[in-house]
Amino acid sequence: MASAAFAAPALPTPLAVLTPEAPAGAVAVLRWRRRDERTPTEGTTEHGSTDSGSTGTDADGTGSDDDAPSVVEGAPPGWRPSPGAVVALPGEAPASWLVGDGEGRADDWRAARAEAIRAVRDAATHALGDAVADATRSALLRPDRDEDRPATADEWAALALGVVLGSHRFTVRPDGVAPRVRVHLDVPAEHHDAVERAVELATATARARDLADTPSGAKSPAWFAATAGELVADARGLEVTVRDEDWLAAEGFGGVLAVGGGSSRPPRLLELSWSPPDADPAAGHVVLVGKGITFDTGGISIKPNAGMADMRTDCAGGAAVVAALRALARLRVPVRVTGLVPLAENHVSGSAYRPGDLVCHRGGTTTEVTNTDAEGRMVLADAIAYALEVLGPDVVVDVATLTGAMKVALGVRTGGVFASEPALRTAIVDAGAATGESWWPMPLSADLDPDVDSTIADVRQAPGGPGGIAAALFLRRFTDGQPWAHLDIAGPARCDSPHEEVAKGATGFAARTLVEFVAGRV
Repeated sequence: MASAAFAAPALPTPLAVLTPEAPAGAVAVLRWRRRDERTPTEGTTEHGSTDSGSTGTDADGTGSDDDAPSVVEGAPPGWRPSPGAVVALPGEAPASWLVGDGEGRADDWRAARAEAIRAVRDAATHALGDAVADATRSALLRPDRDEDRPATADEWAALALGVVLGSHRFTVRPDGVAPRVRVHLDVPAEHHDAVERAVELATATARARDLADTPSGAKSPAWFAATAGELVADARGLEVTVRDEDWLAAEGFGGVLAVGGGSSRPPRLLELSWSPPDADPAAGHVVLVGKGITFDTGGISIKPNAGMADMRTDCAGGAAVVAALRALARLRVPVRVTGLVPLAENHVSGSAYRPGDLVCHRGGTTTEVTNTDAEGRMVLADAIAYALEVLGPDVVVDVATLTGAMKVALGVRTGGVFASEPALRTAIVDAGAATGESWWPMPLSADLDPDVDSTIADVRQAPGGPGGIAAALFLRRFTDGQPWAHLDIAGPARCDSPHEEVAKGATGFAARTLVEFVAGRV
């Protein structure tokens, strides 16, 4: 549990509630407008590219005359319906806003709704007037014209996801908790299921953010395991088991014990099991493994101070797995899934593991330690070996904030995916694309595989060369040739500059992809 010396957040963070009911009282109004379609002769070439004389539309809503929309009632001069262009309209309380939706693509809907709900969430109370009751803010979302409405289930889902995630604001301060927002939205009956599913996906992202963003003074491995259990308690049929350090020692989890040995707060293994009675045998048994380093100093190979505070989010992979299992159970997805989160704090002390140590993992494989800051692969290796030996999965997917090299290679909005077979890699990429998360295929380069060999152990923990690829090749040694994918989210798991539906801090990246990937197997 959290020490009395450290503040802990009240979880889960409140999220916007979507309702199809017509408002009974005063509401703030969010009126959305899509950009008018243009013909090929209006600022574009016959192939659809923009003419050199056209400057397009900027994110702040300014742009060239080529894509100037028709007059929008109440809009200030120069306003354009760019995605996320939100402007407050003059008038008495309760306030009203005009929301730009761009061309109505999925990412436009997410971005625009997130910005719109942030406007309501952060508005001064007096501006909302009677639209605030019992600490809940009421808002009506409506199109400016019939043609501005989403046309497909996917578009309605993207809109709903933006609403929910736009309302999320993580904080530990009691007076900083975001006000609750109730959003009235007339959704066509045929799209209700798509919207309800999108709300579950958005909630998964939010729950993952909550766990990853919690400061590490409060977030010991035991706290993470206990709090995760509380956060998934509303998922009927989802079983939660927590194993302590004694069990880990008895079962040979040498990697987890070595990494966690430097901390006064011992490691844990969190296991979540979803085994629905109607599970499709053809979908097989999926095991999701998430890195759960609750704080990472780097150990004896200590990190520089700059950026170390962000290491509270080094459990983002584990948080995504917890959130995905909750969503899969609540959506009643008919696939057997087990989630494993090896939890440890990588600290510096006289009992910390050292460069040069030989660690014996679950299953007997030995690792030569060369860098104690490469701790994530150590705990994942144990969990993967345990999964293959005990759980008998048909496919294993691990997810981790594993290497800074991946952040350098792909930036902060794209995750790297390595896989044992092309079809599995494609399934992950497609699952991400369907839910607004971007992945890039990475190679398991055969010429680099010998670098993982050690002269004094079975494998070397951190060989030189391309860091992201080396880490993936290390983990592959523990998969026994079974179908396996490795997701490196070191870049997109954290955000310094909010964009679209992504908030500053932990992003919850990968949670939606994991849900979509599993659901796509049936």
